[in-house]
Amino acid sequence: MDYIKKGMMYVMNTYKRYPVVLERGSGVLVYDTQGREYLDFTSGIAVNNLGHCHPAVVEAIKNQCEKLLHCSNLYWYAPQIELAKLLVENSFGDKVFFCNSGAEANEAAIKLARKYSKKKYGEHKYGIIAASQSFHGRTMGALSATGQPKYHSGFGPLVEGFKHVPFNNFEALKSAVDENTCAIMLEPVQGEGGVYEADQDYLKKVRELCDEKGLLLIFDEIQTGMGRTGKLFAYQHYDVEPDIMTLAKGIAGGLPLGAVVATGNASSGFEPGDHASTFGGNPVSCAAGIAVMKELLNGVVENAEKVGNYLKSRLLELNKSHPSVADVRGKGLMLGIQMAAQDVGPIISKALEKGLLLVAAGNGVVRMLPPLNITIDDAKKAVSIFEEVLTEFEREKQKT
Repeated sequence: MDYIKKGMMYVMNTYKRYPVVLERGSGVLVYDTQGREYLDFTSGIAVNNLGHCHPAVVEAIKNQCEKLLHCSNLYWYAPQIELAKLLVENSFGDKVFFCNSGAEANEAAIKLARKYSKKKYGEHKYGIIAASQSFHGRTMGALSATGQPKYHSGFGPLVEGFKHVPFNNFEALKSAVDENTCAIMLEPVQGEGGVYEADQDYLKKVRELCDEKGLLLIFDEIQTGMGRTGKLFAYQHYDVEPDIMTLAKGIAGGLPLGAVVATGNASSGFEPGDHASTFGGNPVSCAAGIAVMKELLNGVVENAEKVGNYLKSRLLELNKSHPSVADVRGKGLMLGIQMAAQDVGPIISKALEKGLLLVAAGNGVVRMLPPLNITIDDAKKAVSIFEEVLTEFEREKQKT
């Protein structure tokens, strides 16, 4: 069966897809319909934090599917409560709201910040300051918070009340605060924007500013959370706690799930009827999320830090020996390789041909987002393939 031809016929054209049909996966490996093996250093864009079909996640899903697939949030059910408890006990938060995706989590955080601030300070409190080159999602509120004009094109008018200032520029952020501002929304490490880390003192100054002005601090940890940066949550690198944190991607091992974690104070902004999600905190997704959390807390996060440090050191070596590599950034197993060329498509395609899956970000950045439980040997193999790709790419560039 020609799946690609049928896909182009029946599926909306919203992705630039590579000419591969993936069929199954196990751990860090995936296989296409031709039986070819690939080393997956995308993890479904930071979703499969435990790799493909992790036994504990699969078992949790199977067990829950035999009990309860779905029920309304008008009733309590155990998997949602247990996952909320695990998130609260291992973070700054007191309360959790569940939804289905990162964009939905950010929408909920935006609404929560506005509702809380309007109740406390008045109707004029609705403004949110976000960073240039940020990415918060594709729904209209999350899109309006996103600081990349290329994602806005064709979808205006956007939701009003958002300002964007340069990332890591505290004075610009401080100057943007006015009488309407209710919250500041930041990624501790910008993912889609090109894997840029927040400066250590920057987030501390932002926290102090929020405390001084009575603003809520929102950390978008959709990509950085769930162990990706070598800490369970990226804010833990900075010794700075937000009022609200959004999670998704790696939270449920591959199933759709999003979450908003908030302090008791901030969460008081919502009352019954203020916000909801039919499928949010679905029993099966939450059962998977419990399995993921238990694995992360049982050494996987520490492994991400250890292997991430090794992988980054090897990539920095390539930075010295290959002129096509301009910089290496990131924490844990969220790494960005800044290329000298702005178009990284040929590099990613070459890697695909050699059995390594990579993903682009920002301008001229190749991301490595492998499962957090990979081994040093997995990292060595990926670096070896990537170096082959660089060598061939540079040789071809010299010919032209």
